[in-house]
Amino acid sequence: MMRCKLRRPAFTLLEMIAVVTIIGVLAALIVPAIAFHGQFAKQQVCHQFKSDLNAAIEKYFMDLGTWPDEVSDLEGPYYPEKIPKCPVDNTEYTIDPNTHRISGHEH
Repeated sequence: MMRCKLRRPAFTLLEMIAVVTIIGVLAALIVPAIAFHGQFAKQQVCHQFKSDLNAAIEKYFMDLGTWPDEVSDLEGPYYPEKIPKCPVDNTEYTIDPNTHRISGHEH
């Protein structure tokens, strides 16, 4: 009695092309969305830093009766952490001498 060799199950070329195509389409949709969200998150963090620094400027004025000349004047009791840089373009925050608010950074 002769035995037939059993064929092992395998993927056909057509099935492999279909899987690779589906993965390519999914990657084309997901990668740009992830990149956009990263930039959006940096903009939101910049906005939060500006808000925190403006609040520290107001506290400084309420305590001392004068406006700070530089952002570095806020270090210590008014801004206990190191003064951050903008996460979007890595620039330092500056105080507008006319409005006494953080200037620029309108991302």
